[in-house]
Amino acid sequence: MPQHDLLSYLTEKKLNVTQQRLKIANLFLALPGHHTLEEIYLAVRKEEPNIGQTTVYRTIKLLCEADLAREIRLEDGSSRYESNVDRTHHDHILCQRCGKLVEFVNSDIERLQKQIAVEHGFELLDHHLLLFGYCADCLKGGRDK
Repeated sequence: MPQHDLLSYLTEKKLNVTQQRLKIANLFLALPGHHTLEEIYLAVRKEEPNIGQTTVYRTIKLLCEADLAREIRLEDGSSRYESNVDRTHHDHILCQRCGKLVEFVNSDIERLQKQIAVEHGFELLDHHLLLFGYCADCLKGGRDK
């Protein structure tokens, strides 16, 4: 766990370093996949029942600010969060019906994005691609509408 990065960020911003924040960070960064704040809170609560929901939500926000977590904002206004630690770049495709979120990497897409940036006089620093559609299960009618 890049606890040092979190400690550095908290110190730089003159924020309190608490055991609760460190515990939440450790638990979140160990979670695979993409999670809502509620799912993260429930996972933390299983391990640490005395940590409140507001503390979890604020700590996830701090992790995003420290670039240790990433928020994926969805079209419906909700968000999911994933660890941004030791991760290779990837993009996402989201089922609009059931919420299934799939990571993918495509070298052609990466090349085109860089090309487009150059064509428009930009130096590309980063990007987040989120595609929307319906997964195979929902197209077959296997999932509730």
